[in-house]
Amino acid sequence: MFMQIAGSLAVLAAFILARTGKMDPNSVPYLLLNAFGSAAVAADALGSAAWGVLMLEGTWSVVSFVGLAQELAKRRAR
Repeated sequence: MFMQIAGSLAVLAAFILARTGKMDPNSVPYLLLNAFGSAAVAADALGSAAWGVLMLEGTWSVVSFVGLAQELAKRRAR
């Protein structure tokens, strides 16, 4: 239950900060909050067989990790 709440808070914090203009949605911190937050919720969903939540958060996590890898690659290229 702790993982689920912590992961949800991370994803929600990133979303709220981006919507209020306090965090760039392409920034490393934003992508990290989304990637690890959604991965935590997905892991919890797997443990409780919540397949819809697992699909949503698993996809969210993969997309965030891919975005993070792309952003880090861009930074290395500069």
